[in-house]
Formats: sequence, C-alpha cells, structure tokens
Amino acid sequence: MRAAALLAAGVLAACAPLPPSCPAGTDAAIVVEAYFGRNVRGRAPVSEAEWRDFLTTTVTPAFPEGLSVLDAGGQWREPGGRVIAEDSKLLMLVLPGASLVQARERLRPIEAAWKTRFRQDAVLTVYRSACAGM
Repeated sequence: MRAAALLAAGVLAACAPLPPSCPAGTDAAIVVEAYFGRNVRGRAPVSEAEWRDFLTTTVTPAFPEGLSVLDAGGQWREPGGRVIAEDSKLLMLVLPGASLVQARERLRPIEAAWKTRFRQDAVLTVYRSACAGM
C-alpha cells in the first residue's frame, strides 16, 4: 500500500510543471487565457454592452491587478459533426507568484458566472507557466 502511495505521489509530481528559471528582472507567473464564446442558444449573441457589464461587475473585481481582453473568432465541432463559428472574447491574465492551482481557483467563479448568465456549456481556459516583468 505504501509503495502504491509513493508511486502515485511520484506520478503526480511528474505531472506538475516545474517553475521556470526566470531571467533577472522577471518573476515566475501563470498566464491564463480564457475564451468566452458569444453565441447563445435561443437568443442573439452576447452584445458588447453585455460583455462590458460582465467585465465590470464580475471579472474586474476578481482581478483588480489588471487584465487584457481581445476580440477573437473561433469555431468548434458539435457532437453531431457540424462546425460552429462564433465571435469570442479572449481574457488574458498574468498572475505573478501564483500556482496553477491558485490560478484555476481564481478563475472558476468567473467561468461559472459566464456559463450561468449566458447559458454556455463551457469556457475554454489555458494555463501556462511563464516569466513576467515590467
């Protein structure tokens, strides 16, 4: 049993990314990219005014240290095989000193709020280690 626990711990440790060795003047950070699709079943797509309201009331209070938003276009394949194209918003966050787990915990409420408010199935989110400096 102990050998199995040690093996499991070793496997989990192997899956965790190592913090980057950052050059002088930069610090380890987690970069988060969250893709918010704007198509909504049964109604018009999320408008710019609705996005601004979501950003102001939900995202900004959770990340007051700063963020970037880009307009994006994306596509995905439905289970039936049809390809759906939609406009999206790409939220980019740089979280110095955060772990991947901490970054995920901070973003989960934002994803949940988006899915509930706009009847979305998912928010595609990418987490990666980086070095950041100003």
